[in-house]
Amino acid sequence: MGFLADECCDFAVVRCLRAAGHDVPAVNEFQQKSVDRQLLDLAVSEDSPGVILIRFPASARGVLADAILKLVGENGARLMGAFVVLQPGVARINVGR
Repeated sequence: MGFLADECCDFAVVRCLRAAGHDVPAVNEFQQKSVDRQLLDLAVSEDSPGVILIRFPASARGVLADAILKLVGENGARLMGAFVVLQPGVARINVGR
């Protein structure tokens, strides 16, 4: 699967997804400041539509990579076009209509 990591995305997420074989361009690797509309257009052009909002406190950072890999492994294509909120122990997946 392809993912686009916003510049505020914890880089542990980028590293773990890449290590699992996913294509993950990270915005902070190719531009300084992003504009939401440009990011959305880029995600659509890269066939990576959908959003994963990560809400992990600093105290739970140690389990973030495993949580991301579990989310992707268990839900795969269901994430396309969805808005996901990922918190420690729970993921809410809202599929667009």
